[in-house]
Amino acid sequence: MGKDSAHDKTGIERIKAALARPFAFASKDSFAHIESIKGLDALVSTLCDGEARHATDVQLSAITTLKRLFNDFDSLSSDYKKERIREAQRLLDADACEAHPAPLAAKPPLTEQEADERLKELQAPLRFVKGIGPRLAERFAAKGLLTVEDMLYCLPLRYEDRSRLKKVQGLAVGEDAAVLVTVIASSEARYGARKVFEMVANDSTGILKVKWFHYKLSYMKNRCKSGSRLILYGRVSKFGHQIEMIHPDIEEMDESETIASSSGVVPVYSQLDGVHQKTLRKIFGSIVADYGHKAVDSVPVAIRSRRRVSEQSKAFEALHLPQSSGLFLEKAREARRTLAYDELFMLELGLAMRRRAIKKEGGIAFDAARKDPSGLEARLRESLPFSLTTAQERALSEIKKDMNAPLPMNRLIQGDVGSGKTVVSLIAALMAIESGYQAAIMSPTEILAEQHYLTVHRYMETIGIRAMLLRGAMKAKERRVVLKEIQEGGVDLIIGTHALIQKDVEFAKLGLVIIDEQHRFGVVQRGELRKKAQGASPDMLIMTATPIPRTLAMTAFGDLDVSIIDQLPPGRQPVRTRILREKDRASAYQAISRALVEGGQCYIVYPLVEESKEVPLKDATSMKEHLQRDIFPEHRIGLLHGRLTTVEKESVMRDFKDGRTHILVSTTVIEVGVDVPNATVMLIEHAERFGLAQLHQLRGRVGRGVKPSLCMLLAAWTNSEDTYKRLKVMTETSDGFQLAEEDLKIRGPGNFTGVRQSGLPDLRLSFALTDTALLKAARDDAFGYLEQNPELAGPEGILIKKILKSRWASRLELAEVG
Repeated sequence: MGKDSAHDKTGIERIKAALARPFAFASKDSFAHIESIKGLDALVSTLCDGEARHATDVQLSAITTLKRLFNDFDSLSSDYKKERIREAQRLLDADACEAHPAPLAAKPPLTEQEADERLKELQAPLRFVKGIGPRLAERFAAKGLLTVEDMLYCLPLRYEDRSRLKKVQGLAVGEDAAVLVTVIASSEARYGARKVFEMVANDSTGILKVKWFHYKLSYMKNRCKSGSRLILYGRVSKFGHQIEMIHPDIEEMDESETIASSSGVVPVYSQLDGVHQKTLRKIFGSIVADYGHKAVDSVPVAIRSRRRVSEQSKAFEALHLPQSSGLFLEKAREARRTLAYDELFMLELGLAMRRRAIKKEGGIAFDAARKDPSGLEARLRESLPFSLTTAQERALSEIKKDMNAPLPMNRLIQGDVGSGKTVVSLIAALMAIESGYQAAIMSPTEILAEQHYLTVHRYMETIGIRAMLLRGAMKAKERRVVLKEIQEGGVDLIIGTHALIQKDVEFAKLGLVIIDEQHRFGVVQRGELRKKAQGASPDMLIMTATPIPRTLAMTAFGDLDVSIIDQLPPGRQPVRTRILREKDRASAYQAISRALVEGGQCYIVYPLVEESKEVPLKDATSMKEHLQRDIFPEHRIGLLHGRLTTVEKESVMRDFKDGRTHILVSTTVIEVGVDVPNATVMLIEHAERFGLAQLHQLRGRVGRGVKPSLCMLLAAWTNSEDTYKRLKVMTETSDGFQLAEEDLKIRGPGNFTGVRQSGLPDLRLSFALTDTALLKAARDDAFGYLEQNPELAGPEGILIKKILKSRWASRLELAEVG
């Protein structure tokens, strides 16, 4: 490399310099001009292609990632454009700082034998760990903590800076604070019919009242004895003139223990019944000291260096054994980022391997390119009372391209409620049928399977295609007839539930599998259905109306190609949404009455099937009786919930669909697929208990006809501002994808927001999914690494393969099923 200043720069530095002005303009005034930026994808592509020829391996990885970030830049929303630019700036800053990196180690620091020994030790059952034993291990098992590795990943809920304990007199209403007090008295009290455990405590500056509404009396009496010194942590509130805390965390202080001896930053873990925080800290501290250094890093050294993530052992130490220094928060943030990146990298690498394995299988090249003006697709389109939307045509084009290739299609169609996914999948089925194959549609419930059949059967008859319904509850004679037709090829399109994957179901020539609401089926079930094909693997088309944040979709469906139908058919009536409080109940019932008088029907949804002593919520069963007896005696009310038999559910739904029932009281079993165009009003009780995605699914049951529709969200009182902020979003948009993104921001990913697939490893750090930029970086790095080392060969690749097997266990064997 030359000595002049221009050539003294690396390729990364030259790219950074070339992009400095457009990036500065794009991010100016909080990205106010982001939409006026055009052609950035072409500029980045040209720069990356030019520099890639001279780049080192480390620099090439960064350049490849940068190019991917801008592949579809102009088509993205403003929010995603911002994220891409921020991630690009982080990427370029990191690599510019390491313009001339030191040579990286040619092999991983561990030998195969060392890795095997460490991985085995990390899987040690807790009952054999010093300081735990069988009885305590059972308590940890109840929280899902079974091994040493589980404990390392069980991070503190929060940290207390004991040097900043507040005095009672200094507590401010609304703040979360820690305070050291001495118990004056405690006892159980009654407020009407409700029992409350109360405690009065003080310090040198004042008196604090503490209340628990959910408690075990013997446990509380033992913890809150008069004279006990307690550290309380909770939200400060006020009742009358008295400062108080409701349900604070408690930690007892020994008589000999002083604030000085426990000062500094202290981790606080999720409570374990009968185990004090001091004991938990001691156990976790001991495990980190004995096992933390045995953690095996899965991220390749070069990527770890470029992404500036540290070693796992250092991250565990920083999080479980915090040092009382001013840099603690920064160290904790970096440690969490390290562990999150490691989790995401391994997950995405597994998904990349699964995707690659599917592409290796022999598939079917359907004769989809043949354009027969009198073919099945053309005849179906002629029989439809509507034309396909642009979004439907786009998805169909992507499907046809896949089906025309000699590789198994593995595609997900995401579309909002009512966007027309079914007709797209039906045209795909006709493509398979016209090529001499059978197609199968698998639905999660018999109600939905029957609904698909009734919809599909009507159109299939008009074009000469034979469709049949296979139900689990069929009579033996009827079932034998259907099975014979499937096996001998007398039926072209088969619709059913899990019944399709039972052993006695044999297809003559299965070419296409369509799965509806895929998150309700596991990877294993998808694989079982795929095995029903003779010879080449059938194409797989998966549909979901569940709005999934794009961040989660990259993870939950990382092994699938994704088509999005983001456009509703013209003429669909928007659903007006209102938030109500308990005081508005009468007006909600009046709205229902008006709709019924006008000939409409109504859903009323509850979170519980029956009354529960543990959860004080209204339930469907008792409220159905109350509504029928006291509120709507002149109307017929039906009851639908998950405990009914299949036959009972079908009977209830048929009565509602045919208009014999006017109001359907239900749990969330109606959230998917139920289609009654005459239903124009929905009342959702305890709406604060549901996520936005689920509320949106429920709302999608109305507004399916030509009449204006109303969805009322009746929320019980809660002191959480986030609850009403979240519900208000429902009144502002009907875009399911936007709602899902908002839900992720407000509530976090939870258990993959309900879309976790069986067959994916559990993400032990759910907060990892909230960092979109980190997830994209991990995905790019994982897919890029597999491109460079597809067989995971060499010392580093072998080590990664061992970690993958340890993390995914037998689930890695499911790679071939998608």
